Amino acid sequence: MQEFQSFTRILFTPLVVWGMVVGASQLEGFCGGGQWEDSIYAKVTNPTLSPSHLKDLPGFTRSVYERNYALITPESQVFSALPDWINTSGAYLITPAMGSHFVMYLAHMEENATSVLPQQDIERFLFVIEGEVVLSTGADVIKLPVDSFAYAPPNLKHSVKSDISATLVVFERRYQRLRNEDPQFITGSTDKQVLLETPGEVFALRKLLPTTSMYDFNIHIMDFQPGEYLNVKEVHYNQHGLLLLEGQGLYRLGNDWHPVQAGDAVWMAPFVPQWYAALGKTRTRYLLYKDVNRNPLDYTY
Repeated sequence: MQEFQSFTRILFTPLVVWGMVVGASQLEGFCGGGQWEDSIYAKVTNPTLSPSHLKDLPGFTRSVYERNYALITPESQVFSALPDWINTSGAYLITPAMGSHFVMYLAHMEENATSVLPQQDIERFLFVIEGEVVLSTGADVIKLPVDSFAYAPPNLKHSVKSDISATLVVFERRYQRLRNEDPQFITGSTDKQVLLETPGEVFALRKLLPTTSMYDFNIHIMDFQPGEYLNVKEVHYNQHGLLLLEGQGLYRLGNDWHPVQAGDAVWMAPFVPQWYAALGKTRTRYLLYKDVNRNPLDYTY
């Protein structure tokens, strides 16, 4: 018996100590200040949990890829040079290889970085997470700081440049024209968008693009206070691409439950059950792609 007790002490004591260290560091990340605290979306690229506290644990990741959803967390995001962009590395988070009809990627632009045009008939939406960029269309030159966005309709000649380092989240997809309507070039910022009614729900909702039929997708900014959650357990034909900008919570995807935090990206295929609850002591804010205004028969998967 004494030999068994000695063995269990030898086996479990290091695990307990390791758990205390990791637990303490996680609490420090949630409650303490830091060098990134003054940046509005700093936790997207500098999360307080993984990978900073668990990056040295071999094989650890919260990322999951399933047939009808994917969770891509910061420790799994692989950056490489974006094709033809200058001084820019990117991480593709959602692509048609998953089954989506759009792409979503992060673009880390260094000093003196420049974008490249998307392919023919491809529309582009970009949202600034860190730093500042300058968007030029020939007719317009517009500064886009953090929390600003731009929509470039298909075949619009434009460029994005950065004098300082900046991080963007970018969505691109092949435009589905309806009748003879053409979408317009749009820029704006989140705080200038009106709060919309959400009957039966408690979250705050802003839509960054017009809701007219000339636009075949929209981008939503959704805010949840701690303890708030979706009332509807959603199952629908729309696809989603999501990036958590602030906070933490619990996401149901299919029959699985995942803790999520700022910096996590999620793809949701058509008809996957989905639900979210905000946890912690600060609000959750996430940016959500949603295809709209088109007959599902017209989509190519």
